[in-house]
Amino acid sequence: MNILVINGPNLNFLGIREPSIYGEQSYDDLCREIRDYAFKNEINVKLFQSNHEGAIIDEIQNAYTGKYDGIVINPGALAHYSYALYDALKSVNLIKVEVHLSNINAREDFRRNSVTAKACDRMFYGHGFKGYLYAIDYIKDNK
Repeated sequence: MNILVINGPNLNFLGIREPSIYGEQSYDDLCREIRDYAFKNEINVKLFQSNHEGAIIDEIQNAYTGKYDGIVINPGALAHYSYALYDALKSVNLIKVEVHLSNINAREDFRRNSVTAKACDRMFYGHGFKGYLYAIDYIKDNK
């Protein structure tokens, strides 16, 4: 099984950006946890992070080639307004799971709506790093 994990804007600043919300662990810590979990479950993962919407769209479109069984995506703030990202996610016939580290329903009003989640099969939020593992399990269980 092959899963693409996409992280959007500012996720590379985990541990630096608002640690009271996102925790003190780094992006490297997140990647390590995902890789370790995937290895234990005999899943191949590709990790991708970009602060640029177009690069994320390109990565989603590249997933269309059939080499992935699913996408786990944390679009960051793009989740709340990017219809271009929504369209890209809708265009690939893969299982897609959106993840947010924090509880988006307990934060600012604008964070409570995710336009991109509507293009995904499932969403996990408020579970920290574990949300990614839940997303991987969802794809594995529904493939």
